[in-house]
Amino acid sequence: MGQEIIVRKWAFATNEEAVSVLGPNDALLHLLDHAYEEAKVTTRGTEVSLSGKEEEVEAMYAILRAVTQLSQLGVHLSEGDYRYAIDLAKAGEINELVPLYTAEVATTYRGKVIRVKTLGQRRYVDAIRKNDIVFGVGPAGTGKTYLAVALAVMALKRGEVKRIVLTRPAVEAGENLGFLPGDLQEKVDPYLRPIYDALYDVYGLEQVQRGFERGNIEVAPLAYMRGRTLDDSFVILDEAQNTTAEQMKMFLTRLGFGSKMVITGDVTQIDLPRGRLSGLVQASRLLTDIPGIAFHYFSGHDVVRHHLVQKIIEAYDHDASALPQ
Repeated sequence: MGQEIIVRKWAFATNEEAVSVLGPNDALLHLLDHAYEEAKVTTRGTEVSLSGKEEEVEAMYAILRAVTQLSQLGVHLSEGDYRYAIDLAKAGEINELVPLYTAEVATTYRGKVIRVKTLGQRRYVDAIRKNDIVFGVGPAGTGKTYLAVALAVMALKRGEVKRIVLTRPAVEAGENLGFLPGDLQEKVDPYLRPIYDALYDVYGLEQVQRGFERGNIEVAPLAYMRGRTLDDSFVILDEAQNTTAEQMKMFLTRLGFGSKMVITGDVTQIDLPRGRLSGLVQASRLLTDIPGIAFHYFSGHDVVRHHLVQKIIEAYDHDASALPQ
């Protein structure tokens, strides 16, 4: 026997609430209609009627309830957020949506609240808070670097660390920067631009410049970490897939007392010369069982960019032979 056909209705208090919850041109309803083939969505005024197989109707009803609750709490969702809500419902985790979208990670200098957007991001943030060294591994658009920078800024503001150190390998220049024109800052800026962008967004241009002047913020290529011990610091290594095994060992052994390290990278985007072992790949094999070191692996479901980016990542994941060797 097939599932029982049921009807459930959801009523909004006002037209304004309906528009706030459903988005432009009833975007949420269109996504629900597309996602659930055994149920139908109809509207009449401020009332939404859901009819079809019980499991799908109950899932759609739970999504409407969660999204309405978030709207009432002042959290307004994008189309990407709607898609993630549907993903959670299909995984039986729609009850996670409200606590996920209302928990605060940090606040920007403009007063904007930074929140995680996926369960994967929440687990990543929790790992950073609980461990001294955390590896965030996964595709672009998952917030690996941005969330790490946000947590670093909050740690500096609260006095938990005395400085933020941000670094990445300048692999495109072979770390041989001498032939490039300009002073050190001008040489390395192109390779560190993504880190600067995140830092400016969270902390603000003036605060960042003041931090540079006081020595509270340091941005440098990985080669300049050699021979140092980093105490009372929040250290972020970005694009870690492009470190060699020797560079990764060198970097990790810079960890000093009162410090935290976050290493981010995407092992599908390695730019090292053929035959060179990625330090990130080696570390993920050697260090997984050491207490205080955590590895968090993001998936395409954690991508918070355009939904087609997620589809592109999934396509490449399903056809690894399409990736450069």
